[in-house]
Amino acid sequence: MLLSRRQRWRRWRRSRPFWGGLFAILAGAWICVLPLAPLKIMLQQGVAGIPSVLMGIVMVVLGLTAWFSPPQRGLAGVLTTVIATAALVLSNLGGFLIGTLLGILGGGLMFAWQPYAARRAGGADAAGASGGADTPDGADTPDGADSPDGDGTEPALSPAPSPALTPVPAPAPPRSATTPPTPHSDPQGAQP
Repeated sequence: MLLSRRQRWRRWRRSRPFWGGLFAILAGAWICVLPLAPLKIMLQQGVAGIPSVLMGIVMVVLGLTAWFSPPQRGLAGVLTTVIATAALVLSNLGGFLIGTLLGILGGGLMFAWQPYAARRAGGADAAGASGGADTPDGADTPDGADSPDGDGTEPALSPAPSPALTPVPAPAPPRSATTPPTPHSDPQGAQP
């Protein structure tokens, strides 16, 4: 039962930009908590603390959005990076640079995450040495189960055929500026 929970956790974590969302949540919490610090620690206080709290809450929401709605990860990543950068000016140097750095790192990880990134060529050798290859759903497969031949080797790719060249018709020659207008039409469109 414990192994099943671990596999479910691993599958859930790999199916979304987990680390980017986590860094965004940590950055938002750090920026949001700093206005609650004692006055001696704070650089600015009062109404200027409101943007800090709002930016922190928005960053936490963006991190949760990346977790629970992975198709929105691109927008969440860009907005997290923009808000973390804006926090440098609006929120005590972005949570004394810690919140800004965590936010930029989280936003970049959210934006760069791909659902099923292609394995590198070196990853297949490492997987063969370990006795199994990871599949996108997290389950281990025996050697050779991924290849259609079943012998553990990747099939050779044939070069793609070149598209057929079709002739492009020549454009119509432009109307000469010296061509006189017809007697019943006015080039400016005015009526007689």
